[in-house]
Amino acid sequence: MLQKASKIGHSSHVVTLDVRPQLLDALTALRDRVAAARFPLPLTGAPRARANRGELLAQLDDYLVPRLRAPEAPLLAVIGGSTGAGKSTLVNSLVGRVVSEAGVLRPTTRTPVLVCHPDDHHWFSGMRVLPDLTRAWVPRQSDAEADGEEDDDPLVPVLDDDEQVLRVETAGTVPRGLALLDAPDVDSLVAENRRLAARLISAADVWIMVTTASRYADAVPWHLLRTAKEHDASLVTVLDRVPHQVVAEVARQYGALLAKAGLGEVPRFTVPELPESTGNGGLLPATAVAPLRAWLTHRAQDPDARALAVTRTARGVLDSLRARMPELASAVAAQYSAAVRLTSAVEDAYESEHARVRSRLQEGAVLAGDALKRWRSYPLDCSAGELLDALVESLGALLLCAVTAADERVDEAWRREPGGRTPELTGRDPGLESAEHRIGMAVRRWRRVLEEYAEEEVRAVGDAQGATPPDPEIVAALVATALLGGRRARAAGENLAERIGAQGALRLRDRGGRLLSEYLDTVLGAERERRLTPLDGLGVGPEPQAELIAALSLLQKER
Repeated sequence: MLQKASKIGHSSHVVTLDVRPQLLDALTALRDRVAAARFPLPLTGAPRARANRGELLAQLDDYLVPRLRAPEAPLLAVIGGSTGAGKSTLVNSLVGRVVSEAGVLRPTTRTPVLVCHPDDHHWFSGMRVLPDLTRAWVPRQSDAEADGEEDDDPLVPVLDDDEQVLRVETAGTVPRGLALLDAPDVDSLVAENRRLAARLISAADVWIMVTTASRYADAVPWHLLRTAKEHDASLVTVLDRVPHQVVAEVARQYGALLAKAGLGEVPRFTVPELPESTGNGGLLPATAVAPLRAWLTHRAQDPDARALAVTRTARGVLDSLRARMPELASAVAAQYSAAVRLTSAVEDAYESEHARVRSRLQEGAVLAGDALKRWRSYPLDCSAGELLDALVESLGALLLCAVTAADERVDEAWRREPGGRTPELTGRDPGLESAEHRIGMAVRRWRRVLEEYAEEEVRAVGDAQGATPPDPEIVAALVATALLGGRRARAAGENLAERIGAQGALRLRDRGGRLLSEYLDTVLGAERERRLTPLDGLGVGPEPQAELIAALSLLQKER
């Protein structure tokens, strides 16, 4: 990760980033694998996995990849903290003029503000960092602005309701090679603002955590500090708005807390709350922020200090991947295991019902109820068409009963699985055709094809015997009864043989039986796939886990 490069014209050395193409390629491949990971099933660890994935993508897209691709880009210092910590006032005071409106209800609660030197404007006007944020920028500082006059209004694009904006300002008072970013409140009441704040902090070369004398023990800033420590980021803390009478005591207590948390070496600056802080347009006296400004200027302009700050943060992110990627891969594996269990529940339920339907058909279960009544009254009080109608209706009822039973078994099994409770799986689209409608259409198609088979056989009999052929509808009714009626339909088979001959009857029953088996497989298979389609649509497969681990291994090898 570190390399030594000679400074031109000097005998000393500068620490620089390792930006070999192979490392960048490996990092890009890893980034793509992280982006492809999905956690749609509501398992216990899914929310954490989705948050980890989002944080990783933010750090890779907004910081690590752009930093390695452009190591010479300005140092980005993100000022983060809780509501009322004085972040905007601190940024304005470091710049020397108002660039970010202060106040809890200020516009920048939703719109972060980045300010840099005019010569560094091009680094941030494009999409090099934070590519998903729409740019709204102020023109470069003009001569009139340098003289204290107002410049043109900022250029603000027309935005969608959910579009996020990064406002870019320039000021000649900001040291070259440094950019300051005033982030939204990390404890904002608006969830989207909290997410944006966390994302901006992840894009930083240097994290500046701002808290106050009254809130330095709050949970939020300490969570951020611990996160920064875990990632070994370049970190600075600012204890703001400390009453000047108790500066020494509060600073001592805060330092003790930092030391206890293993953060005693973190640079710490104290900004006293002085009577004159309320004047000068809300800016703090230059002396109050001079130590922090000097520290930032040194980090931006001293090659060794700058390289160490950048490298520490970049290395911290890379090192954190050793723990975060396996955790992500484990969550992906849990998703796949749950998906396999859900899939098995569907396949087992439909396989069981498929076997039951076959057994019921062999028993002649279709020839029951109205169908049996029609058969017993055929041909005196029932026509061949009416018998066919009754048989088709009974067959459809048997298949619908099987599908309903299978779906109930699936629903019961999925209710026992945390992964089966996702709305994408349990919801039913009211616009879709009902199972009864789908099955009804299928059995009617089976009837039509069976009637075509009967017509073909009847023609063959007529051509061979030269006699008047039997009515195809009667032949179709008899073969359907023989196929669906079991032992109770033995007379149908005998009657069929009398009409078209034993060979013709055997041939027609074989063709009709194969057709019935095909339609049975088609109907139940289609209903099974209907239950599996939403699960398949979630995109949960076995590959992402191995791909994540392989991408991490390749990156570690290239490092």
